Amino acid sequence: MDPLPVTGDPASVVGTVRRWLDAADPPPLVVETSGSTGSPKRVLLPRAAVLASVSATARRLGTEGRWALRLPASYVAGLQVVVRSLVAGHDPVLDGWGPDDEPATLTSLVPTQLLRLLDDPAEVERLAAMDAVLLGGGPVDPALRSRAADLGVTVVATYGMAETCGGCVYDGFALDGVAVAIGAGGRVRLGGPTLFAGYDGDPALTDEVLVDGWFLTSDAGRLDEDGRLHVLGRLDDVVVSGGVNVPTPEVAARLREHPDVADAACVGVPDDEWGNRVVAFVVGGLDLGAARDWVSAVHPRSWAPRELHVVEDLPLLANGKLDRLALQERARG
Repeated sequence: MDPLPVTGDPASVVGTVRRWLDAADPPPLVVETSGSTGSPKRVLLPRAAVLASVSATARRLGTEGRWALRLPASYVAGLQVVVRSLVAGHDPVLDGWGPDDEPATLTSLVPTQLLRLLDDPAEVERLAAMDAVLLGGGPVDPALRSRAADLGVTVVATYGMAETCGGCVYDGFALDGVAVAIGAGGRVRLGGPTLFAGYDGDPALTDEVLVDGWFLTSDAGRLDEDGRLHVLGRLDDVVVSGGVNVPTPEVAARLREHPDVADAACVGVPDDEWGNRVVAFVVGGLDLGAARDWVSAVHPRSWAPRELHVVEDLPLLANGKLDRLALQERARG
């Protein structure tokens, strides 16, 4: 039985998912990864894995309801919004937040979306009325979360990927049935009933990342004594610059704490002198000297960016994630 691609406009995806849920023995769905760091992969998601994720999410949140779709339905986070809403007995809201007599009670966003929505009082009012706003697709800055909380918005930070049917770790703790371990080199390993079945058409890559029941992610992390997972960034986000390991996500997070910076990202690019140089992109007013001093106030001076670009906004992929390849190309240019 051929797998079923998740494609088309949101209404088409809703129809596809509804028929898939009702089928006696459906094929796995196929969703593509974002391709934020390379070529997209076609991920096979069996119905049992998708529904395991849906039920575990409902148990963790303590609620089901009508979901508002604010992410592309063809990617896993948007797909899960559709599935969760249908399983709960509601058509997902495909435009805005729904009518006043039947508004959405849950939604899923990426940090950049939430940052922009919090600038609109009408949007804040609708978000604050929801049971929860899932926030994934990238690191969640404490300042953003604090601001949302001050405005009455209940944020749940999620970690996961297409290969785990979306978020499988909420606010640092694995969903019921999900296993988390740290492997060699600090690599995050994930297991449990929400794992994908493999990559469509790429058995070699499947065998490389699905090992003994574990999915070997591309992320580095650590576990606290209480089992809370801290994701430190992608393994390839740690660049060697001047002989020093520099975790670029932490540098970007520090830059976002500057009062004159609305958003920031950092990438490493090859450099004849340093091996790799750390290049920062900031939305706001900040020069290189001030940026280096700001980072060095809390981190080693060797972590400070060696190049800085002031931009109007950061390039994003269709699913709202940062387009790291676009930034690296610009840095190289």
